[in-house]
Amino acid sequence: MNGTRTGMGWGARLLVGFVLVLIGAAAAVWALGHYQPAARFLGIVPHQQTVVMTPKPVVMNAQPQPATPPPTAQQQQDEQKIADLEQRLARVENAAEQAEGSARRADALVIAFAARRAIDRGVALGYLENLLMDRFGTDHRAAVATIITAAHEPVRLDDLIAQYDSLGPDLRRGGPQDSWWTDFRRELGSLVQIHSADRPASSPDAQYEQARQRLAGGDVEQALAETMRLPGAARAGDWVAKARRYITAHRALDEIESAALMPSPAQPG
Repeated sequence: MNGTRTGMGWGARLLVGFVLVLIGAAAAVWALGHYQPAARFLGIVPHQQTVVMTPKPVVMNAQPQPATPPPTAQQQQDEQKIADLEQRLARVENAAEQAEGSARRADALVIAFAARRAIDRGVALGYLENLLMDRFGTDHRAAVATIITAAHEPVRLDDLIAQYDSLGPDLRRGGPQDSWWTDFRRELGSLVQIHSADRPASSPDAQYEQARQRLAGGDVEQALAETMRLPGAARAGDWVAKARRYITAHRALDEIESAALMPSPAQPG
């Protein structure tokens, strides 16, 4: 009987110990399943990385920008051709404007030279009157009127020289208001005259010859100025009036020739 109790006692003890081991294992499994830090500590569950969620900014009323496709090689070639054509067109327009300006100046010079030739020859202007008025009448009205008037009353250089030769004796002696004694003293004083070598002679004969040379060279204005200093200048009233008309007409011709050489003002548009 004692032996049986003792055996049952050890058997019960083993059974109780086994039950307690099962209970401990179950408790451990439950704890590892519900307590994550312990499971991660034992290496059963891997460490989880913390993910931080950052909200994206919301743009209100933002219009979607269309994507611009890059230009193709054909488009670039077309743009280059257009640019080249525009440059050529600009050069052609510039050359046309310069040619037009040169043609206007050449036309004006032809008209001015033709008018001078007609005045020098003492002939009527004819159709040149309308051309002068159309080309120079706007900016040089007085000069055009002077030229047209001079053509109606022509004065040629040859006529001035011939008339001046015929007036030589009257120009060298005194005017009609001088007495015979005044003329005699002037003639006597012109026989002998002393002057320095660098100063021209002031005798009436020397003055007349100098004026005559000026006139033959076409310098009517200087010839007129020297003639007015001669003793008989009062006797040459008709010649003086013609010389002044000649000078006025040629000044007007010089004015329109200078205007023809100048570039014309740019036309609007």
